[in-house]
Amino acid sequence: FAGSVSTVAESGLEQSKIGIRVSQPIVNDVSLVARAETGFNPLSGQLTDACGALASNSGKTQGNQNANADSSRCGQAFNSVLYGGLSSPSFGTLTFGRHNSLQLEALVQYDPQALSYAFSFLGYSGFNGGAGSTEGARWDNAVKYALQSGPVHIAGMYSSGGQDTGLLGKSYAANVGVTFNGLSIDAVYENEKGAVNLRSSFDDAATPLPTPGLAAFISDDTSYNLMGKYTFEFGDSSQKDKLTVYAGYSHIEKAHGDYTVGSAQGSYPLSVGININNSAVYNMEWLGAKYALNSGWNFTGAFYHITQNSWSIGLGTTGTNGIGCSAAGLLCAGHFNEASFVVDYIFNKHYDIYGGVNYSQVTDGLANGFVGTTAGTSGSEAQTTVMWGVRVKF
Repeated sequence: FAGSVSTVAESGLEQSKIGIRVSQPIVNDVSLVARAETGFNPLSGQLTDACGALASNSGKTQGNQNANADSSRCGQAFNSVLYGGLSSPSFGTLTFGRHNSLQLEALVQYDPQALSYAFSFLGYSGFNGGAGSTEGARWDNAVKYALQSGPVHIAGMYSSGGQDTGLLGKSYAANVGVTFNGLSIDAVYENEKGAVNLRSSFDDAATPLPTPGLAAFISDDTSYNLMGKYTFEFGDSSQKDKLTVYAGYSHIEKAHGDYTVGSAQGSYPLSVGININNSAVYNMEWLGAKYALNSGWNFTGAFYHITQNSWSIGLGTTGTNGIGCSAAGLLCAGHFNEASFVVDYIFNKHYDIYGGVNYSQVTDGLANGFVGTTAGTSGSEAQTTVMWGVRVKF
């Protein structure tokens, strides 16, 4: 195929990771709980470090970059989560530390492809999980409270933000949901101040940056989300097959952020450009289904749709460094469609083998930097990915 690439890759179904969970009874029904986890690349043995990858590509035009993806995993010793606290069935769970955002936690439950890195936009981009800024998918310096009462569950989280984190300012979030028989529904709200948005360069001309340094703009993000799923069961009580249907909607708004200095996670210094001039609005919808057979076979199909309005960084249509809606493309209206199908055979709780295909098409402003677009503002690019592999859990 023209333009095709064959390669060995990792983490097709999920991020490769290692960690520990702690649940130690203290008194009555109160337990000490903790979780420490980090993601790594099993092909190199290195900790996942997207910030480092962006820094190494800083100053290169997009066509010459070998990596260009932001993430909340930036080489920290525990780049996933690290928290501890107290838990009680009666009074809920209170924890402190580095947490997944409430939005990311909900997506794990309601994405048909379970945030797969190979087959789900919600998984490999991290954009939705971070309420519009991938760096915001995990919150440092955060306190979280969660309570389950009958079919209803609630959660709230607050972060004071800080330097060397994905959120420079104060942020808060809330979640309320219900689970009844086969139905599960969650509504999530997030408000992030000073969210870091990294780029390997400010524009397609590769504006020089300090060394080391990462180009960034800072935004204040707000998101509203509604997600649901329903599970049908077939067969007798001992050998049930399950069909689960999923649907979700996210509305994300990115507004001007007042921060002009700071450091990215992993202590990479930021070169902050002109921040958002007018609000960016994204709408995301997805739906899908998973048929899980008692024999171990699983069949999953999903569809994702994203739209972006026209928004700009800088002044008018020209802007600083030539960045404006008509000039840079990243900032103009566009849409994205993705469809995927995966077959997964589970031998037991430790081993499974999978194969799948993912087709996506990105258009106009969302296609910034792709071959075949005009300054990133018009045109489209389609891509098909086929991947198979094995997963080991222990």
